[in-house]
Amino acid sequence: MALSISSLTSSFSSLSFSSQISQQPNTSLSFKQSKSISIAPIFKTPKLVVSATVASPAELETTNLKKYVKSRLPGGFAAQTIIGTGRRKCAIARVVLQEGNGQVIINYRDAKEYLQGNPLWLQYIKVPLVTLGYESSYDVFVKAHGGGLSGQAQAISLGIARALLKVSEDHRPPLRKEGLLTRDSRVVERKKAGLKKARKAPQFSKR
Repeated sequence: MALSISSLTSSFSSLSFSSQISQQPNTSLSFKQSKSISIAPIFKTPKLVVSATVASPAELETTNLKKYVKSRLPGGFAAQTIIGTGRRKCAIARVVLQEGNGQVIINYRDAKEYLQGNPLWLQYIKVPLVTLGYESSYDVFVKAHGGGLSGQAQAISLGIARALLKVSEDHRPPLRKEGLLTRDSRVVERKKAGLKKARKAPQFSKR
């Protein structure tokens, strides 16, 4: 019995000792300061790109010619008196004549630039005026569309010849003599079924 009491007291003393140890602050332990990580939303700021377009000299010249034509033709092409319409293949040209020094403007561009400096196409335009001796007496303003440059040049020639008739009916005999008042009705012949083109047939083989 005495042994049991002594053992109990020793156990109680050990319990109280352990509780005292647990209550005392542990000074030997050191806590490292935790690094605070801040998560902020990432926004991509858009880059402001400023691009300045500089007009080319050709564009400036076209703009200036457009203003010049509008100043010379108040009310547009339809409001003019000396006007003629020419056609060739799929090309259509509306021509206005005004007294001037022989300048030719096609679709707000110089004729030489528009027709790529082709001497034959430029000759088509000059023939009606040269026939009557008006190459430096009238300015020619043209609106052309459809077809190619060759067809447009021939359509302009017919349009100039018809416009010159509005100036005077006396111009008809010399223009008719040169064949400048005749509408050229030739067009590309359509392709036929079974043929390569309009008339070209595939090679014939007997065997």
